[in-house]
Amino acid sequence: MAIKITECPRDAMQGIHDFITTDVKAEYINLLLQVGFDTIDFGSFVSPKAIPQLQDTAEVLKKLDLSSTSSKLLAIIANYRGAEDAVKHEEITYLGYPFSISETFQLRNTNSTIEQAFETVQRINELSNENGKQLLVYLSMGFGNPYGDEWNTGIIEHWAEKLVAEGIKNIALADTIGIANAEQISSIYPNLCHLFPDTEFGIHLHSTPDTWQPKIAAAYQSGCKRFDTALKGYGGCPMAKDDLTGNIATENLIAYLNTQDEPTGLNMDKFKEAMDYSGRVFGDVL
Repeated sequence: MAIKITECPRDAMQGIHDFITTDVKAEYINLLLQVGFDTIDFGSFVSPKAIPQLQDTAEVLKKLDLSSTSSKLLAIIANYRGAEDAVKHEEITYLGYPFSISETFQLRNTNSTIEQAFETVQRINELSNENGKQLLVYLSMGFGNPYGDEWNTGIIEHWAEKLVAEGIKNIALADTIGIANAEQISSIYPNLCHLFPDTEFGIHLHSTPDTWQPKIAAAYQSGCKRFDTALKGYGGCPMAKDDLTGNIATENLIAYLNTQDEPTGLNMDKFKEAMDYSGRVFGDVL
């Protein structure tokens, strides 16, 4: 299977304080659509009070040119109401739901317990199936949490098994606070693939600029074929102890894959255009 890269402008934008205009967002995402990424995590259908930066997701979507791209669109949702809004848009392929295996984080993020969140997943999955969408569930806090909540590989496997039993085919291990290490990834990732061979497991890592390589190498060497990244590593991680912790930079992933003679199939001329334009989107936020 070819490497699938999900470019995450939504994750990069959502924490930016100053509002990025709808036209600038759309122009940036349109450039990304021409690069040839498997998927673009382009926006979210959540309360504007929670994430004011992304209140214009539906308007951005109207301005996207999908006529000459193979990239699929992913929108993040945090509850059933958001899913109802997202499924109205035929252009969207994936709904992404952050399902935390940390009780504290689930309560903070979606105001629900883990069990309540799982019931929400069941309802959203049914809604997705009825509307021709695919639900992608992020196992957030997948490598530990800062709250002292219990964490072990058995908990990951337990919830992965329940998700798979619901017919969910797309799951991403999410290192929400950037604490995963290569040893953890090398242990957890292949074991999940072995236990649930019909499920596609991706990985969404956060890292500091100088610690990304061992994590990416561990995931790749463990057989991971689906990576979430963001150009220049934009996108903060507000719960991380280190302010430099953010998304894995897409250009770093590409550089690593090149060392492995792993083709990406990306249009690197358009990639450079997007890299250049990103400075206009984000300014000097790094």
